[in-house]
Formats: sequence, C-alpha cells, structure tokens
Amino acid sequence: MTTFAMIAVRRGLAALVLLFLALPAYAVDIERVVSPGGIEAWLVRDEKNPIIAMNWSFEGGTELDPADKLGLSAMTMSLLTEGAGDLDSQAFRKRLEDNSISLGFSAGRDALFGSLTTLKETKEIAFDLAALAMTKPRFDADAVQRVQGQYLAAVKRSLANPSYVAQVTFLETLFPDHPYGRPARGTLKTIPAIAVEDLKATPPRRLTRDRLKVAVSGDITAAELGKVLDRMFGALPAEGAPLGVPDVEPQGAGKVVQATRPIPQTILLMGHKGLKRSDPDWYAATVLNYVLGGGGFSSRLMEEVREKRGLTYGVGSGIQSLEHTTLMTVSGSMANANAGKAKDLIKEIWGDVAKKGVTEQELKDAKTYLTGSFPLDFTSNGAIAGILLSVQRDELGIDYLDKRNSLIEAVTLADVQRVAQRLLDPSQLAAVLVGQPEGVTPTAVVDGPS
Repeated sequence: MTTFAMIAVRRGLAALVLLFLALPAYAVDIERVVSPGGIEAWLVRDEKNPIIAMNWSFEGGTELDPADKLGLSAMTMSLLTEGAGDLDSQAFRKRLEDNSISLGFSAGRDALFGSLTTLKETKEIAFDLAALAMTKPRFDADAVQRVQGQYLAAVKRSLANPSYVAQVTFLETLFPDHPYGRPARGTLKTIPAIAVEDLKATPPRRLTRDRLKVAVSGDITAAELGKVLDRMFGALPAEGAPLGVPDVEPQGAGKVVQATRPIPQTILLMGHKGLKRSDPDWYAATVLNYVLGGGGFSSRLMEEVREKRGLTYGVGSGIQSLEHTTLMTVSGSMANANAGKAKDLIKEIWGDVAKKGVTEQELKDAKTYLTGSFPLDFTSNGAIAGILLSVQRDELGIDYLDKRNSLIEAVTLADVQRVAQRLLDPSQLAAVLVGQPEGVTPTAVVDGPS
C-alpha cells in the first residue's frame, strides 16, 4: 500500500462490492513449487486462460544505494531490458514486442522487482529473455546515456510537481539520517555520477538466489514451473552481501515544515509511527484506518474536513509497514487559505478517534467493505501473481488468502478502540506543507529537493 500519495476513490465500487457479497467466498488454490535446484515459488494454476504471469523480488532496494549515487538501483533495473547477451537494446525490445511479451524490472525501497507476462505459446522465448536480462545485461554506453538522460528529465519535471516536493520533504523530515530519507530515483547531482561500471557491478551483488521470492499465476503445471525456475534463476549467484540497513523510527514529532511554492493550493502530508505488518493488531488497525481516512467518502476525515466544511479537495489516511520502519500517514490538498484550518481539524479528528474510537455502524461498514471488496483484487493473472508475491514478502503464510477475511471479521469494537489509543497520537504528527499555506506557523521553512 502507498501512503505518501493521496488515496484514490474508486467510483462505482460500492455496487461491485454488493455484487460480490452475493457470491460464494473467493478461494485461491496455491501450490508451493520447489525446483530441482531448490528454488521455491507459489503457483495459482489457471488452465482456462492461456496467459502466464510471473512476479519476483530480490530483498534490498533503493535503500542500498550509495548516498552519492542515488538512483543506481532504479537505473540498473530499467537497463536490464535495454539489451542482453547478443541482443542490443533495439533487438531485445523487438523480440519482446514481436512475441507480445511484457517484461519489466523496477526498484522499490526494500526490494528489486521483476515481472513477466506471456502467452503460453511464447513462454519459452519469454523465460529465456527474462533469464538473459538478469544474467547477461549489456549496459551499452548509448543505452546508459539515454536512460540516464530520461532519469534526469524525470527528476527535473518532478521538482516542479508540488506532490513530489511534499513527498521528498516528508521523508527527509521523518528519516533525516536514514536511507529512507533520500530520493529513491536520485537527484540532479547523483544521477550523472552513476557510471557504467557501477551499473555492471550491481546485478551480481543484488540479484541473488538467497534474496529471491517468486509468484506465478496462469496455465502452467507445477512440474513445468519447477524446470522454469531453474532455467530463469538457476544461473544467478547463490548469495549476496549482508544488507546492513538499520531499523529506524520516524522522527520530527510536532514539526511543521513548509516548502514555499507559488501555487494556489497547498499539498499536506502528516504522519507518525505506525505498526508492523506482523503485528497482531494489524487487522484492527486496517479497520481503524478505513474508518479514519482510508474509506474514501465514507471516512471520518473526508466527511468532516471536505464534505461538512469544504476545507480540502480530498483527504485520506494510510498505514505502511516497510522493512525497517512503520508509518501512519494522512495526506490532502486544499486552497492555500484553508491550509491552517484543515491541518488543525485533521489533528483534532486524529485525537478524537484516539480517545473515543469508532461507532458500531462504522465498524460494520468497514468490515463489510474490506471483506466484500477483496475479490476485486483478483482481476487477472498478473494481479494474482502480485498478491502472492506480497503475501510471501510479508511472511503471512501460504494459507493467508483463505483466512484473510475471517481475520477482518474477527475484529471487535474493543479491538479498534484499543488500537486507536495505541496508534493515533496527534502530538506526534509531523507535518509538511508545500505551497503558500495560510494560518500555519512553521517550525522550519525549507527549500525542498533540488
């Protein structure tokens, strides 16, 4: 889940939820597959759909980038499909396009990711291209220069985007001395410092089997998949160096940081410590968050701040559990004239829910939505593979999808009240405002990222 961006409201979803509530419980049959070489994957087989989707990850993401070469992980992953083996960038991409194969790589805060979608009839080509990209990437000078230019252009554009400025400033405020506080895509200074040698050295150190998790959905048998796993990942190094990233708690309690920009509205981000995904209170916190600000127009924040008083264009909350920290956040945008009033009201609601909790009706509505909308996540083989990978990375167990709704249903009103008192603390909220906010007394005024 991403909590640094405004939570989108999915219009028309209520009708779909009601439809699914009338259907039998959604069941997913997950097979644990272990290759002859010892590589594990989770598989959901779908014989009716001639598409195979694979998602995989390697633990350790942009957090491992050197401070003077931020963007290294992201650039490396982008370049894996820009030529490999005997195929230069144009030839590699043509091979993908000619066979309707989707192959991509990306870098997250805590992991590096790969995804592959192929028709059953072109699967052999797809598996070979994926393996080639990870084991024999070319990093040709012209491709590196082009991608480097794309990253620099993207950062320049982002610096003019107040939402990006707010996000980067927010992370710098909460994690000033930790890799989480650095721009993941790099800066105008660090991107040019990334050399071809840096890029070439990254895959052997980072794409290793001991950090690998794989999820697959589609028309492929367990026996076939076992062979594919060795074919795609067997040639990768067995082990990588220790990750060595420390855990950290969010800083900046009570701070109000302003980055002034000549725009007619203010972007607001606020947050403090959350809770780990493995915490037994996670499901109660999920229900709490839905009521507080995760439920779109049905949430307390949207109702009180936007609907009743018209102080924001939108507002929402979220919970995020990263590998080395946790966050409970709220985000919104409003006219500059309303910034101070909106910020103060959000803190007031935050504290009110902490003291009084939620109502029985709010609890019922939240549980109905969270359980009834769950099948909507399983829209395609790609979506299923993505969910399986997340479940693996969060170590929730192979039976999680079968028991997830019962865990939500088991949440009581007392659970939510207890977790609200434990989790929500308005005095601990750090706030970042980007724009020309009125009615705000900042504790610090910063230039923002450059």
